[in-house]
Amino acid sequence: MKFTLSVFALFYAFFLTAQTNTYTISFNNAVHHEAVIQATFPNLKMDTVAFRMSRTSPGRYALHEFAKNVYGFQAMDSKGNPLKVHRPSPYEWQVTGHDGTIKIEYILFANRGGGTYSQVDETHAHLNIPATFMFSPELSQRKIEVTFNLRKDLNWKVATQLPLVSGTTYSAPNLYYFMDSPTEISDYMLRSFQVDGKTIQLALHHNGTEEEADTYFEKVKKVVLAEKEVYGELAKYDYGTYTFLACYIPNASGDGMEHRNSTIVTSTRSLANGGMERNIGTVSHEFFHSWNVERMRPKSLEPFDFEAANMSGELWFAEGFTSYYTDLILCRAGLISPKEYVEGLAGTFNYVWNSPARQFFNPIEMSYQAPFVDAATSVDPVNRENTFISYYSYGSVLGLALDLSLRQNGLNLDDFMKLAYEKYGETENPYTVEGLHQTLNQYAGKRFGDTFFNSYIYKSEMPDYGPLFESMGVALEQNSAVPGFGPYVRINADGTAIVLGNPTMESPAYVAGLDKGDVITSINGLPFSKEQEFDEYLKQFEVGDMLKIDFIRYDKPMTTTLTLGVNPDYSMHLMEDVEQTPAAQMLEQRKAWLKSE
Repeated sequence: MKFTLSVFALFYAFFLTAQTNTYTISFNNAVHHEAVIQATFPNLKMDTVAFRMSRTSPGRYALHEFAKNVYGFQAMDSKGNPLKVHRPSPYEWQVTGHDGTIKIEYILFANRGGGTYSQVDETHAHLNIPATFMFSPELSQRKIEVTFNLRKDLNWKVATQLPLVSGTTYSAPNLYYFMDSPTEISDYMLRSFQVDGKTIQLALHHNGTEEEADTYFEKVKKVVLAEKEVYGELAKYDYGTYTFLACYIPNASGDGMEHRNSTIVTSTRSLANGGMERNIGTVSHEFFHSWNVERMRPKSLEPFDFEAANMSGELWFAEGFTSYYTDLILCRAGLISPKEYVEGLAGTFNYVWNSPARQFFNPIEMSYQAPFVDAATSVDPVNRENTFISYYSYGSVLGLALDLSLRQNGLNLDDFMKLAYEKYGETENPYTVEGLHQTLNQYAGKRFGDTFFNSYIYKSEMPDYGPLFESMGVALEQNSAVPGFGPYVRINADGTAIVLGNPTMESPAYVAGLDKGDVITSINGLPFSKEQEFDEYLKQFEVGDMLKIDFIRYDKPMTTTLTLGVNPDYSMHLMEDVEQTPAAQMLEQRKAWLKSE
């Protein structure tokens, strides 16, 4: 009996090994941003095996065509004999004639350190897996092992959510988990702490000091604990650990990208040069995603397609509600003051409130635009100023309205998020817009839930924010004496001013027929001062003034007449900061909302 079990165990171990795809990656030519990738795919049953580079990446929705950075591809059998390679598409290599095993090798050029691409240089190997490793779709359920050949001369070490096998070899249970596991290889600083038996760690690659790392990690800890309070517990990490992969170096790109048990946060700002305060917002946003979007996922993103653009109508919730909590968490954690938080709402609020785009798309349809705007590239001009509102901002402003509306009824958004997480996150049962609607009905009552979704989600109406802010002791104000022109205009050093954006519909500039790229030479014959901002220049006029605009378009002098309107922007202030007296109930509501003293 023992002999039989031993034979079976040996056979099973051999079978698992035979079904494992193995990769190695080396960085000897890091100074020129090149990595050499080798991979072995054993026990193949099909005659032709297709190897592909992903066209997108988890958390991104647009196409990125990573194959453009691959060259020097070759394929061999188990004995090293070259195999026939056919290219049926720009991102696929078909290999035939193998002996049951295929070995491939290629060179990757990688020089963008952020949440989507990879960067290899002498400071680090910053690897987003879809941008780095080829895969075979037919073998996606196989176990994967990857060995990182480190630059010991640079004191490199590995930080990743992949579980360690031994040495510098890590594993993934399947292709999907592998693709979702970014890896930072550098001489980083590591900090960690324990929460409810789970490990939260920060792998910080920066040019700063150990003391700066300590100070920053204290901020990270406060964010983690404040976000835990929203849901009541941390998410269930697959291997008991969550890792922040932070790169704050001059050659990085500003970004943040969530993954199942880790996140990438990158910035060119060092901790000593503003990053201590400004980088922590990305930490707040991405960690919130470990609940909202990583485990509580839209059905439209399951399974994630690595070979096509990914469209979802739920991003106003997945990204937008996460954006609402981003700064709210910083306030609750004591990293910004209630005054800073409330006044900081104005930018996002005005962007959404004043946009003409709501006449074209509701929040669901704005979410559908992600493949065109989420780090997407195109060469033709677009009219986003009039047709698009970021689902991050749109959802954030609606999350704010929902939270304040619920609080007027003795409820709050935190408890709604808990309920949604219990239904869709803990069970990992993907949700739909209709499911979120039903969940709000369950939490706040059918009348409340129907009103919110029918007015603001399925349609593009906007809540009445004045009474909502007032209930929290916040004054929402607009200065009717400040003139409004329309698009952003920059005064040039040569004494002209240029219209830098498409004028928004119905703005004074739009009605006057001005367009992006027009060069204004004078207004009412008055010259510009190069030391002046355009908004300051406008203050010499009053709302309702009729202005003669001299400008140049396509090298042709032109003239139009423009009537100054009211600047449509609002400001938000704590009532006590604008000589108003909030009632005691307002202060209690605000304290519960911001969890501040």
